[in-house]
Amino acid sequence: MNEMMDIAPEVAVALADGVGVVALESTIISHGLPYPENKQTALALEAAIREEGAVPATIAILGGRIKIGLTGDELEELASPSSDVIKVSRRDIATIMAQGGNGATTVASTMICAAMAGISVFATGGIGGVHRGAAQDFDISADLPELARTNVAVVSAGPKAILDLPLTMEYLETHGVPVIGYGTDELPAFWSRASGISLTARADSAGAVAAIMKTKWSLGIEGGMMIANPVPEADEIPHPIIAKVIDEALAEAEAEGIKGKEVTPYLLSLIRQKTDGASLACNQALVMNNARVGAKIAIAYAAIAYPKGQKQA
Repeated sequence: MNEMMDIAPEVAVALADGVGVVALESTIISHGLPYPENKQTALALEAAIREEGAVPATIAILGGRIKIGLTGDELEELASPSSDVIKVSRRDIATIMAQGGNGATTVASTMICAAMAGISVFATGGIGGVHRGAAQDFDISADLPELARTNVAVVSAGPKAILDLPLTMEYLETHGVPVIGYGTDELPAFWSRASGISLTARADSAGAVAAIMKTKWSLGIEGGMMIANPVPEADEIPHPIIAKVIDEALAEAEAEGIKGKEVTPYLLSLIRQKTDGASLACNQALVMNNARVGAKIAIAYAAIAYPKGQKQA
C-alpha cells in the first residue's frame, strides 16, 4: 500500500514513535465551506490539534495517490474554487486513483485511508446516516457501514440533524457500532446538544474513551466507533429552533424536486440562509471542538496502545 500512499514526514515520525495522530477529512475543504474560509478552517483545525499535543493528518487523493498529511500548496489546491476535486467515498477510491485524479475524502473514505496508514482517531463535524424517507429510496450514507467494519474511532457532533436520527441509531446498533457519549447521556444532533435519543454508553474523559478503543480492538472485535461530542453550549442552535428550520427546508426541497445526492448540499445551503449564517458558525465551532477532543483521545490512546519507547510496527 505504501506504493500508493504518501505519508507526510511529520505524520510518519509521529506514527513511528507512537505519538497521537488525528485524521481529518478533506471534503470540508473542497465542498463544505466557501473560499477562503475553507482553507482557513483547515489550517485552524490542524493548529488546534497541534496545540493539544497531537499531530494532524488531513487526508485527500491527489494525482491518483493517497495523501496522509497535506502541504500548504496541497491545501490550497483543494480549497481553490477552480479546483477539479470531487467527493470520494469507498466506491470511488480505486477509480479516482487509477485515473490519476483528485479527490476529497468523505467520512467513509477518510476512515479507510486512516486505517491503512495506522491512524486510529478521526475528527470530523457530523457523520452521514439514514436519510428521511429511506424506507422508500434506501438512501443510507456509506459512513454507516464503514463505521461497522473499519477500526477507527470517529469523533463527531453526532449525525447531521437533517437525517432520520432514530433510524440512524438503529442501523448502528444492528451493526454493533458503539456510540459513546462524550460527557453526555444523549445523542447530540449536530447543531444541537440534545436530540431526545438516549445513549447506552458514556465516557467523561479521553482516557476512558481510549480504554474502550483498546479493549474493543484487543478482543478482536472489528469495526469503528462513534464518539458523540456535543457542540459547545455557547455555539449551539437549540433543537426546537433548528428542527423547525429543517422541516421548512425539507418541504422546499420536496417542492423543488431535489433528490438523491443533491439533497444534502441543498438543505445545508438553505438552512444556512434561513439561520442568517448561524448554522455555518455553529458548524465551524463544533468541528473545532471535535478536533481538540480528537487530539486528547489520540494522545490517550497512543499512551496505552504504544507505551513509551515502543514504536508502531
